[in-house]
Amino acid sequence: MEIPARTLPTASGSIDPSADDSAALPPFATDLYRALFESMDQGYCVIRFLDGPHGPLSDYIHILANEAYERNTGIPNVTGQRLREMVPDEADAWVAFYGKVLRTGEPIRFRNELVATGRHLEVSSFRIGPFEDRLVAVLFKDVTDQVHAEEALRQLNETLEARVVEALAEREAAEAALRQAQKMEAVGQLTGGLAHDFNNLLAGIQGAFELIERRLAKDAEADISRYLAAGLGATRRAAALTHRLLAFSRRQTLTPRATCVNALLPEFVELVRRTVGPAFAVHVAQEPALWPTLVDPNQLENALLNLCINARDAMPGGGRITISTDNLALLGSEATDRGLAPGDYIGITVTDEGVGIAKADIDRVFDPFFTTKPLGRGTGLGLSMVYGFARQSRGLVRIRSEVGEGTMVRIYLPRHLGHDDHPPVPLSSAPPSPTMQGTVLVVDDEPTVRLLLVEALEALGYACLEAADGPEALAVLETAPTLDLLVTDVGLPGGLNGRQVADAARRTRPGLKVLFVTGYAEGNVVDGAVIEEGMDVLTKPFTVDDLTRRVAALTTP
Repeated sequence: MEIPARTLPTASGSIDPSADDSAALPPFATDLYRALFESMDQGYCVIRFLDGPHGPLSDYIHILANEAYERNTGIPNVTGQRLREMVPDEADAWVAFYGKVLRTGEPIRFRNELVATGRHLEVSSFRIGPFEDRLVAVLFKDVTDQVHAEEALRQLNETLEARVVEALAEREAAEAALRQAQKMEAVGQLTGGLAHDFNNLLAGIQGAFELIERRLAKDAEADISRYLAAGLGATRRAAALTHRLLAFSRRQTLTPRATCVNALLPEFVELVRRTVGPAFAVHVAQEPALWPTLVDPNQLENALLNLCINARDAMPGGGRITISTDNLALLGSEATDRGLAPGDYIGITVTDEGVGIAKADIDRVFDPFFTTKPLGRGTGLGLSMVYGFARQSRGLVRIRSEVGEGTMVRIYLPRHLGHDDHPPVPLSSAPPSPTMQGTVLVVDDEPTVRLLLVEALEALGYACLEAADGPEALAVLETAPTLDLLVTDVGLPGGLNGRQVADAARRTRPGLKVLFVTGYAEGNVVDGAVIEEGMDVLTKPFTVDDLTRRVAALTTP
């Protein structure tokens, strides 16, 4: 029996096909239900199961549907239509869903795709009346947009990790490009400053030699002392420049010794007072029980002198410079925040009351050739040298400054669990008189340097043997009857460096005194930590007086 499209459920929830609408409900209630039924956003229908060619209860017919049915499914005019006529390819699935509701009487909720129209439906279904009526009500809504959004989110989540990795890789590439650009900018600043300073120094050296040549060409007995002084002064400044550059790059040759910094301060403070002048008061605040540290004392004094000169320049009208020492136990974040390994350190601080440093410049003060001083007042290498020296000494330098309130620079050096048992040779001491005797083997691949070494040592009274590389040096060692001192460059051609030559010599001549000559710190070859008793290091370029002092310190009992 076909039921009219406008037939509504009765109050009892079952449908009586023969009943009259007006008898089932009062007119106002019928109109109310009908208005509600037609105005719903959700689709609603009632289906009756039928027997068919596919078996008992294998099909159903739509006996009631509201207008929202078409809006939600995309299928018009479904009242009176059979499922297997509407969507034959999907019929089995829909029959299974609603057949279970009919058999069990239990309502269900599910989501399924109506493939025929590409709509995704969220469905609620319940049985109407007893099983024998074969009626099932279906309430549903179109959730296609929601399903697509969920699918897009699922796909996004699946690809999120890959996208994050890709984004991080892009960020890292951008940061690497930025670092490279900053590196090239720093290299440009470094090479530009280096070329400027070295060209000035070379101009002075070249000019001095040319003037000497011209004067001697005109008069063999002409006074050339001022030209010699100018040339030597330029070479000393060039040497200082290379030392500062090597200090910044942590390649300078250090000779660390167990040192109590407090013991260095009295003479050092007098040097500072003479350097800065009477307009400056130099105060010292020492930690009485200051721990020793393993450091090159001469290079430490150079670093501190640079800081004191910076302090002087920051106070053009005079003022107070304070040098202080402290014991510092840095643990956990106290150490890591400073870029240090946790442990005990000493702190050496230089404080001034000067103009201070702007925040925009504070991160650049350790860059080579960067300076805030007026043109001609500074090279921009002082703080970079201090920074490199501290890092090479397994420490660190930190700076704090406020404009108008002064600057504080502190050098951190690790505590040494030992004693100050290797006092440095004072650089101001006069060179010993040339009264030495014995045989020296001089090894250097640069003929000019070898000539200088041989001439200077022979002037001291030594007999000199020469070699240009490691293998030649070993051959000389095999034939030389006696040898009192080995003076060798560290970087040598021929497959053997100076340290290997020295070790080979000491195997056959235990206790042989060795003086290494080097232009920069070549790894652990001349690292002060592995310099043995009876060895020392002389850094190029050096003066004859420097050579004489080091030889005297090695050979004098």
